[in-house]
Amino acid sequence: MKKNMGSIDRVIRVLVALVIGALFFSHVITGTVALILLVLGGVFLLTSMISVCPLYLPFGINTRGENKAN
Repeated sequence: MKKNMGSIDRVIRVLVALVIGALFFSHVITGTVALILLVLGGVFLLTSMISVCPLYLPFGINTRGENKAN
């Protein structure tokens, strides 16, 4: 898969995942909402590591700043 995430996008996702993790492990968020957010944080971390967001593909979004003609 072609990478479609820029560095700023990746950093924001990692920061959001870290905040969700901190809130979960400090018991600020609990229950079903906490588990859903924890899974979302895991997805954010995974997509940040591989630099590909599957939801960007159908919409043609690319935050890497590359020229699409290349």
